[in-house]
Amino acid sequence: MSLQTSYPFVLPRGYVDAHGTLHKEGRMRLATARDELEPLRDPTVSGPDDPRLTVLVLARVVEQLGTLELITSQDIEGLFAIDLAFLQDFYGVINFGNQEEYEQLLRAQAEGPPLLGQGRPAASSASSVASASSVAVAVPAAVAEPAGFDGEDPLAHEFEAGQLAGAAAFASFGADLGGPGERVLSRRGAVEEIPRSK
Repeated sequence: MSLQTSYPFVLPRGYVDAHGTLHKEGRMRLATARDELEPLRDPTVSGPDDPRLTVLVLARVVEQLGTLELITSQDIEGLFAIDLAFLQDFYGVINFGNQEEYEQLLRAQAEGPPLLGQGRPAASSASSVASASSVAVAVPAAVAEPAGFDGEDPLAHEFEAGQLAGAAAFASFGADLGGPGERVLSRRGAVEEIPRSK
């Protein structure tokens, strides 16, 4: 039995580098204890609740982004907010989730409505992510509205991640909205939990 330690992803919007090149496809590896501990020693991080910690951890575990093979914290800081939120969810699922949650995240991304300013992504991009991993992922034709959204979130249709459990390291970026054992990730909840300076 082999252990898969690296997973492909497709960013919802994509990273635009200094030359104007759009990078959407990438790979993230499983995090080690060192990946979560070393950034705490960074002088720019004030503690375990510092939002910069997320940026530093993601810079360590994202192995590739488009043609970029050395991802820096500046690259992660340059992501659009929806892409950062997606990578946080993806990190949580591959490190703390199960196969069903992984498939659900890919399904929600593939079947979600197009983002503002974009047309619907080609079905081939979502299926290429699924086929690129060593795990076969079937993408059904329709996905139900995730349980827990109250209909008042103005960003609910922009980022529908479905019901996900786990993600202990990034649990502060989700909001418990469903019944027992259900977790629906909400970008509104993530924004509300970011510490504010006084």
